[in-house]
Amino acid sequence: MRIGVIGTGRIGTIHANTLSRNREVGSLILTDVDPARAQELALRLGETAAPGVDEIFRWGVDAVVITTATSAHAELIGRAARSGLPVFCEKPIALDLPGTLHAIGEVEAAGTILQMGFQRRFDAGYAGARDAVLAGRLGRLHTVRAVTSDQVPPAPGWLRLSGGLYRDALIHDFDALRWVTGHEVVEVYAAGSDAGPPMFREAGDVDTGAALLTLDDGTLATATATRLNGAGYDVRMELAGELDQIVVGLDDRTPIASTEPTGPPAADKPWSGFLERFGPAYEAELAAFVEVVLGQRANPCDGREALQALRIAEACEVSRRERRQVALAEIPGRAETAFR
Repeated sequence: MRIGVIGTGRIGTIHANTLSRNREVGSLILTDVDPARAQELALRLGETAAPGVDEIFRWGVDAVVITTATSAHAELIGRAARSGLPVFCEKPIALDLPGTLHAIGEVEAAGTILQMGFQRRFDAGYAGARDAVLAGRLGRLHTVRAVTSDQVPPAPGWLRLSGGLYRDALIHDFDALRWVTGHEVVEVYAAGSDAGPPMFREAGDVDTGAALLTLDDGTLATATATRLNGAGYDVRMELAGELDQIVVGLDDRTPIASTEPTGPPAADKPWSGFLERFGPAYEAELAAFVEVVLGQRANPCDGREALQALRIAEACEVSRRERRQVALAEIPGRAETAFR
């Protein structure tokens, strides 16, 4: 199998390394807006660098992995679909619903594969929580609490391109919430604070956000995120039911300290970022993509799944901006919306 990797930045480099070790992948073609960066990685891995995206499609590949800037995702997904190629793409498809729907429509019209990069679905902790919920271990689920906290804020220039805290960071919590519980969000109320560094206000973003989400079975969930957690990178999900409660992301590297006299000590080596915390999950999702391309398993996270997470993020943005409760039914993009 020959795979084209478009984008060799931080996550693209990790994916290229993972794919180069997969025994089902015979070779890679790498390209980037910075040709020298792609060339350097290709030399390191013993793979081929292409001068641009056109060559990826012209030289012939069996599948494409897209890890470019978000602004290029939808166009590249469409191009791959028109070429009949399976695609793995980092989230999101696009920063807006029209662009997302158009790209999904192209994939569905072509009958090709689009697997989205929501790596938490491949994390052992989140998978364990999903299994516990589906097995009925918790009884009736009534409360879910999701937390995402970055240790270091992103660069100011990147903020303007990110889509904001809800679309960039909390969208992972929204996808995980749907996947773990098996239920849909029907209503949200969200708020955000830009009281931190001025670069967030200048970008029209918030450094801290919170959302109260109601699921279709009445379960209540909260999802909070911040860009400013000096203690370390903290991602957790707590699930409480009538019979039991469990937590994802609580281990000896969780950057949280107890004030109880007999409580656990603070982590000696707290998680520093998402690449470290979810390293095994990133590898697993790429291994899954190879299996999907080979026809050995079903697509674990298609474009419609990504669309639902984006709709929740969009509802939260509307709620934050208009200071009101927002029903998901207000946000366009349901499954019946077709490509035209």
